[in-house]
Amino acid sequence: MRRPLAALASTALALTLAACGGSDDPGDSAAPSSSSDGAFPVTIEHTFGETTIEAEPERVVTIGFNEQDFALALGVTPVGVREYLSYDANTRPWAVDLLPDEPLPTVGAEELDLEAIAALQPDLILGVYSFIDESTYDLLSQIAPTVAESADHELGATPWQEQTRMDGAALGKADEADALVAEVEGAFADAREANPSFEGQTLALDYWFEGTHGALPDTDLRMQFFTELGFQAPATTGSLSAESLEALDGDVLVAAGTDQATLLAEPLFAALPVVAEDRTVFVGGFDKQFPAALGFTSPLSLPYALELIVPPLAAAADADPATPVEQIAI
Repeated sequence: MRRPLAALASTALALTLAACGGSDDPGDSAAPSSSSDGAFPVTIEHTFGETTIEAEPERVVTIGFNEQDFALALGVTPVGVREYLSYDANTRPWAVDLLPDEPLPTVGAEELDLEAIAALQPDLILGVYSFIDESTYDLLSQIAPTVAESADHELGATPWQEQTRMDGAALGKADEADALVAEVEGAFADAREANPSFEGQTLALDYWFEGTHGALPDTDLRMQFFTELGFQAPATTGSLSAESLEALDGDVLVAAGTDQATLLAEPLFAALPVVAEDRTVFVGGFDKQFPAALGFTSPLSLPYALELIVPPLAAAADADPATPVEQIAI
């Protein structure tokens, strides 16, 4: 199975901008059909129908690109995981304390290795963020009960809250999933309360690839990270020509995809007031910690991303040019 290149943050910008779409109201998504922890059998509805899990799973394979984080956050260590963003699945900092000493086996990156999955003898396959098609789902279902993406959202657009609840229900941890969602949403609420200046300011999230810029819309899961903090997306989004870079010139700019020096070497970009007046946070390439955490958009990575980005955002949003904006391209 080939995941559409539009979903990978390291691919061409025009495709990247189409990835990770989201719901306008992520917290209002319907919960899976599970009422309490450990309630089996449980039936999960998804885009290809429904999957019934008869008993508590003991060997879980996560084929969603970020799904391993969701399992780990719910106290389950997968027996197999999928590679994502060329980011080492066994070292990412927001999950390292929950990972076993031995590296987790991988079952593919852009391409799924069905033989490797079968060899792990899973009793549950989680793929709420897997981008699989129905034929692949059918093949996986012959190996083990498989949970695919939500039927309520476009491909790759299931909000992290709903993904948490779907995975939690499948694992017999529905109550824990609800608590986890509340905890992470509380972290966003705390950040908003501590930084009232965020409310209503326009923030552009610029994803740069091979010399092309693009602003993510508020339907994108990554941009929703910032709207949950109170910011507003710019009016113009999508791939931007050099002549239309003014679309990035709002109150605050977050620049991802490459290093600060490369971006500042572009005269039209460097001349934008939001850049020249030090209201820009440069977060580095997609392999750096903040873009990677944002790309995972999980209950583990989101609090980590908040810790990294909120201080420089506060400095960029305070309307005082004398306040230095710390750059976090680590």
